Amino acid sequence: MSVKEIFEAEKIEYFATVPYSLCTPTRPYLLERDGIEARSVICFAVPYFTGYGENISAYAVSRDYHAYMSDLFDRLTRRLSEAFCDAKFVGYADKSPIDEREACALAGLGVVGKNGLLITEKYSSFVFLGEIISDASPEILGYTGVTEMKYCEGCGKCTRACPMNTEGCECLSSLTQKKGTLTENEAELLIKYNTAWGCDICQSVCPHTKRAIDSESALTPIEFFWQMRTPRLTYSQIKDMSDEEFALRAYSWRKRETVLRNLSLFEDKF
Repeated sequence: MSVKEIFEAEKIEYFATVPYSLCTPTRPYLLERDGIEARSVICFAVPYFTGYGENISAYAVSRDYHAYMSDLFDRLTRRLSEAFCDAKFVGYADKSPIDEREACALAGLGVVGKNGLLITEKYSSFVFLGEIISDASPEILGYTGVTEMKYCEGCGKCTRACPMNTEGCECLSSLTQKKGTLTENEAELLIKYNTAWGCDICQSVCPHTKRAIDSESALTPIEFFWQMRTPRLTYSQIKDMSDEEFALRAYSWRKRETVLRNLSLFEDKF
């Protein structure tokens, strides 16, 4: 199978190879840990959007994408190893040896927005980024020699809409993930913007997102993200959720107490 066939079998349309030498290292020790001499990076973007959440970010509506990525990497690296027998392949997402947003932009998967996100033509910024690093030569894996960072047109709608600017606070998404007790002002901000976890404001006001939503191209074709959706969180729902079920959610890493603290601010907690 070719790289194209391998990724398209997973319904991943945005993928491309860049030389590792063009990437910016962030955690090179991960490559040492995995024993790989990096020469190539296959960058890809996984669409996840199934609709906006009512009081949580769209990325957290579905099950935790880390579970999807783990299984995906198992499948991709196995098929790539079968197709390119002498090469080694290791997958990374989030905790990556390189600046993955920059690498994906260099690979031509999208443009970098003023909000710091990679914006793809079809799915806007509703994508999870990943990369597979290999010791194979870039040309063997499909590198065409075209690498150029591109940026959005800079309309500024995302930065103007961001509560960090209009309210003089930190990132609203980061605020929902803060440990400990919220200040009165912080609590009022979560109530004002009706969020128990995350924030999609800078994405939702983006013209690229509006076009993708209106045309319905933003919706993911990947079945995993349509399963076990929870577009609205309630206090009782999270309180009564089993440890096993809670562990399947994207907000579980910050512990149940943090999510319950946020939900306790709203009237529907019981």
